[in-house]
Amino acid sequence: MLFGLLPAACLLMVTNAALAQVTTAPGTTINAQLTGDLVPTHDPVIAREGDTYHVFSTGHGNRLVETRTSKDLIHWTAGPPVFTTMPDWATKAVPGAGGMWAPDISFAGGRWRLYYSVSTFGSNRSAIGLATNATLDPRSPSFKWRDEGLVVQSFPSDDFNAIDPNFVTDAHGQHWLTLGSFWSGIKLFKLDSTTGKPADAKTKPYSLARRPAPAGGPAPVEAPFIVPHGGFYYLLVSYDYCCKGVNSTYYTVIGRAEKITGPYLGKDGSKLMEGGGTIFLRADLQEQQRFRGPGHPGWLHDKDGHDYVVYHAYDREKDGAPTLRIASVRWGTDGWPVAETSGESK
Repeated sequence: MLFGLLPAACLLMVTNAALAQVTTAPGTTINAQLTGDLVPTHDPVIAREGDTYHVFSTGHGNRLVETRTSKDLIHWTAGPPVFTTMPDWATKAVPGAGGMWAPDISFAGGRWRLYYSVSTFGSNRSAIGLATNATLDPRSPSFKWRDEGLVVQSFPSDDFNAIDPNFVTDAHGQHWLTLGSFWSGIKLFKLDSTTGKPADAKTKPYSLARRPAPAGGPAPVEAPFIVPHGGFYYLLVSYDYCCKGVNSTYYTVIGRAEKITGPYLGKDGSKLMEGGGTIFLRADLQEQQRFRGPGHPGWLHDKDGHDYVVYHAYDREKDGAPTLRIASVRWGTDGWPVAETSGESK
């Protein structure tokens, strides 16, 4: 994404077709109106092509990357998965891996780029892969996902975990990939703009965020997403634990920096490299809040200039089902974003 223009999660391929209209009743959030195929959704990202919004998320069963579409951000319909079998390179790189996690969608170099994770739970023998497509419309004769293979890999000897990718372009047109989960935190890799892969596999990544771990304990930080806005880069990361249904403690914090490589600081000056940041998405009191563990955000800067954050949360009224959530974002006079989640942001 070009700094000051449309970020990677939004559409650079908006056609002359009629643009989708996002309307909500006065005083009503998008979340309050969401309907359709919302479950199961883990780790969503969002893009727009023409008059259609597309959400990609972690797969379930042999649906290795889930897809959903909507014309208005409210009514969602599940589509075919991107993959139904693992690429050969992935099964060799990560033995035992049976799924694809946490995809990221962007448009660069004339094609859509879908980065995705391959791993096994609790291990940092992991890999990021890349698939590309000329269009997101399955009805188009140009529609065909092409797997581009391995992008970044991590091993038990590494201090990071190669999952949860997010693509971003800085103010100078340089391409980057941020990623990470637990271990020593969130990393940033410089990419070759043509291939979408690291220009030099031996170059050490930048560290953007981490959480000091208690002796012998884990350091729960993951799911990075970088949003350029107003001369700053904003880094969102999720803290604590997902994937525990109504017992999930996931929440999302944000920090900003003048350089894409950091340092990222919260409103109060707290350092994301020291477990700081400003809360962006968080559930209310456990005994009152329906949707638990809101996190793993994706971002859309829409054609009409509006910003939206997409994420998942666990529904207490439906046995903790992981559910698609979408909130409008407004920018405060202090230059920081606020998610209009109707009680999920504090």
